[in-house]
Amino acid sequence: MRQFGELEAAIMDRLWAWGRPALVREMVDDLRRDRALAYTTVMTVMENLYRKGWLRRERDGRAWRYEPTGSRSAYTAALMNEALGTSPDRRIALAHFVLQMSPHDVKLLQQALDQASGQALDQASGHGEEGGAQ
Repeated sequence: MRQFGELEAAIMDRLWAWGRPALVREMVDDLRRDRALAYTTVMTVMENLYRKGWLRRERDGRAWRYEPTGSRSAYTAALMNEALGTSPDRRIALAHFVLQMSPHDVKLLQQALDQASGQALDQASGHGEEGGAQ
């Protein structure tokens, strides 16, 4: 997995912010507020994001409506995991990462670890949610 290119990121940011499927035309119109882009350029990038698995699409007449296949948070987590995987010593890399965090982010990390630990215990004891989203 690699980080999005500039236009890919701009498209994904908008789709995540909108929280709904969008036509290429809607994306072009919004992107043109910041820069001059051809319809075909945006269409090609959205098609590439679809082929890479970042977007799903559904027919709307002769056009396609695109929406993200995952959340911005899941994308961020995947980038962080990939970066961590480049270190031969994950423990040291994590220690350096935590040392660079703000106190607020350290608290958020601790909460996430506590939540993940609780979910793991629930699943191990058979008390996990059945059929529900987590």
